[in-house]
Amino acid sequence: MNLLAALRAHRLLAIVRGSDPNAALTTVLTLAEEGVTLIEVSLSGRDALDVIARARTALGPDATLGAGTVLSSDDARAAQKAGAAFLVTPGVSDGIATGRELELPVLAGVMTPTDILQAQRLGADALKLFPAGSAGGPGYLRDLRGPFPDLPFVPVGGVDAPAAADYLREGAIAVGVGSPLIGDAAEGGDLTALRERARAFLDVVRADARP
Repeated sequence: MNLLAALRAHRLLAIVRGSDPNAALTTVLTLAEEGVTLIEVSLSGRDALDVIARARTALGPDATLGAGTVLSSDDARAAQKAGAAFLVTPGVSDGIATGRELELPVLAGVMTPTDILQAQRLGADALKLFPAGSAGGPGYLRDLRGPFPDLPFVPVGGVDAPAAADYLREGAIAVGVGSPLIGDAAEGGDLTALRERARAFLDVVRADARP
């Protein structure tokens, strides 16, 4: 898959992490029903590889379903085997180079200019600015885009709906959203509320859509 094109087109990456595998799977499927096209299942969740495999079966081969919190080469290989179509790392890890070897696109976690240069050198397809909120929010992204004006940044961490709009205005190609979108759904919580939050985030990213 072309991860960069998908991020530019859809602009919202949902991050699912839960201690209840069945609820996490239901969360993934509910998001897909609401039109959230890009979904990452974090490997730090319980039985995450099984959640990915079951979601892949349910959603079919063309779904843009990925694995997050990829820390190592072993994580990358296991994620591919489970059915992940792309990888997301929290930092500059061995998962980036292994993802390239496996021909899986990688959204690589970065925080500093040095991280950015390293991730580029390893072949990352896009750059996950993490933890974006703690790093300084939209203002920090604006500062980074001074020396790196054309790089594809995806802020993650503390991104609620108003912050999502701000990041997109500052030039992010997409935003990655975990708990502000997922809430308690991946723990067996309110799916109706999840649907409402998904629609609200989709409204934000569609309102800011650019060519």
